[in-house]
Amino acid sequence: MNSKTTVFCLGIALLSLISTQENLAQTSQSKPNVLFLFADDQRADALGVSGNPYIQTPNLDQLASEGSRFANAYVMGGNHGAVCAASRAMLLSGKSLFHVYDKLQGERTMPMDFAQAGYSTFGTGKWHNEKTAFEASFQQAKNVYLGGMADHYSVALRDYDENGKLGEPTHKGYSTEVFAQGAIDFINSHAKAGSDKPFFAYVAFTAPHDPYSPEAGYISHYPDGSLPLPGNYKPYHPFEFDNLMVRDELLTDWPRKPEVIQMILSDYYALVTHLDSQIGKIIQALKDNNLYENTIIVYAADNGLAAGSHGLLGKQSLYEHSTNVPMIIKGPGVPKNETFDAMVYLYDLYPTLSELAGLPKPNQVDGKSLAPILKGKEKEVRNSLFTAYRYTVRAVRTAEWKLIRYPERDYFQLFNLKNDPLELNNLAENKEYSGTKEELITLLKDWQKNADDTAAFTTKVIKPLEYDPATLSRQPDRWQPDYTLNRYFGNMEK
Repeated sequence: MNSKTTVFCLGIALLSLISTQENLAQTSQSKPNVLFLFADDQRADALGVSGNPYIQTPNLDQLASEGSRFANAYVMGGNHGAVCAASRAMLLSGKSLFHVYDKLQGERTMPMDFAQAGYSTFGTGKWHNEKTAFEASFQQAKNVYLGGMADHYSVALRDYDENGKLGEPTHKGYSTEVFAQGAIDFINSHAKAGSDKPFFAYVAFTAPHDPYSPEAGYISHYPDGSLPLPGNYKPYHPFEFDNLMVRDELLTDWPRKPEVIQMILSDYYALVTHLDSQIGKIIQALKDNNLYENTIIVYAADNGLAAGSHGLLGKQSLYEHSTNVPMIIKGPGVPKNETFDAMVYLYDLYPTLSELAGLPKPNQVDGKSLAPILKGKEKEVRNSLFTAYRYTVRAVRTAEWKLIRYPERDYFQLFNLKNDPLELNNLAENKEYSGTKEELITLLKDWQKNADDTAAFTTKVIKPLEYDPATLSRQPDRWQPDYTLNRYFGNMEK
């Protein structure tokens, strides 16, 4: 072979090698990134795009316009007052409330699947499950908070050490901002590294969970008294069904004073609006690094919140305000500016993201992929939905009706959600709807059996519905900063 032939052959080989590398890179880069943004205690109607004219969430509204929103997304419930622990365990394992409880140790998690598929995985923010489960799930980490409650101004944050373990806690700033910055730093470093690997980033905020202490620049963003009371505001819950002094309920006195509920809403909405601003910065980091178009972005929350509805403050009930959550998905394979009414669970997101990203179908999950709905192939993945709180409340809903059962009180509530979305008119004792009630009772019992829920439909000892609100008293917990102590607890000692 002469020298010219040799050079020509080497050139062909080199071009072939370059072409192969480019094709491999294009194949790898064509896999979508996944950015999962998770809020804490945000009710579904605390979004402008949900039809709320009072709250300002421009970045999330824009995200919804560029993607799809599920109006009937739910947390399945909780097995104790910290509903968020069970919710996060269900989300990350894809399993139902009765198959995962609130622990992730030893469970297969969504980020594990993405790592196995060649993704770089990153986590920041709240982790309300075991430390070892976090370390087993994520390859990279920054500004991780291990716990449930936290003072937004003083969050104990951990980074990975040189051994890939979460180190000792430090304090860096306001929770929403440090979690957002952790995500931005990861996005920038991922882009700078020039890796062909797609990424899976999980960003779990602690807002708008109380303490109701907005970042200083957002205090009075919504002036006190400027926001209307919830349409289902009540000074007391009309009957006792569980511990009415569970932690969330101690944030203001009984009766719930209208002006104090309005104060709570002012702080709550300010927390959400500040969160929205930080999400805008994360999205801008994607755009600055040319990653936005090829990134599936999910925005959701772990559970809702009463915030004065039905005389309650927390999430320890099965009313819509406590179980219905925001869910937005944007990115490749997702239609734009669509709202779906299908009844879905948070834990459906595991198989959904797997399918959208082209991963193998997870076979250990209870969730159902929503990809067929997004692709216009199906209208729904289930025709009814079941929720549960401890052993004290059970509920089932269809497109139109909702039945809530209180086993310890042998009591029902029946609501027509189409005509009564605020759940104010209990039709359970109305003979006109006795047939509907019986159908829903059968459906509820079927759900309990199929979900492996062993709670009694009626307990052996029936407790009274009546209670005396005058006997309820409260004290602040150790996470309340001076702002909320002064604003909601007055001169009470911490």
